[in-house]
Parts: sequence; C-alpha cells; structure tokens
Amino acid sequence: MSPEEKFEALVDEFTGRPGITPPGATGGFGRTALRVNGRIFGMFVRGQLVLKLPAPRVDELVEGGDGARFDANKGTPMKEWLALDAGSPRPWAGLAEEALEFVDGKG
Repeated sequence: MSPEEKFEALVDEFTGRPGITPPGATGGFGRTALRVNGRIFGMFVRGQLVLKLPAPRVDELVEGGDGARFDANKGTPMKEWLALDAGSPRPWAGLAEEALEFVDGKG
C-alpha cells in the first residue's frame, strides 16, 4: 500500500468520530490535516504522515529510527511534530490515536 493509500485509510478510520474534521474541510495550512475540535493532530506532507505528539515521545521515535522531527520548511525542526519514516513498522492508526489523545487533552 502506498503512503497516500495508507493516509486515505487512516482518514476513513477517523472520519465520523465526534469532533474530527477530515482533510479538505479547510484551506491553506493544514488542508491535508486531520483535526480534532479544530486542532491538527495528523497530516500528510511530502509523502509522509506527520503527527503531533508529546516531545518525549517524538524523541523516543526519532531515536528509534522511526522518523524525524518535522520541519515545515523553515529550517527549524518542531519538537512536538514527528514525520514518520515510510519504512517504519509502526502502525499508522496506533500513532494517530496517540496524537489524537495528546491534542484533545486526553494523553
């Protein structure tokens, strides 16, 4: 399955839950984003799943070789955003669930 197809499956899995807005509902920054109560928790950027997670969790995943801190082309990687490596064996849905809980204040 391609990264695009994996993201589409992820969107299908989360769409319909209370407070979730799928990609395309807004324009500009975040137009490829999954949101909970208006806040981005996951998005598809440059062929990668990008998730908002607690900084220590991002550190753990980066150190484990599962991805890199996301850089929005500003030259500064963001401490709470992970760009998941396409070769990572981590399940997208599980990590997206972690991101949802973190952004929604339950994590």
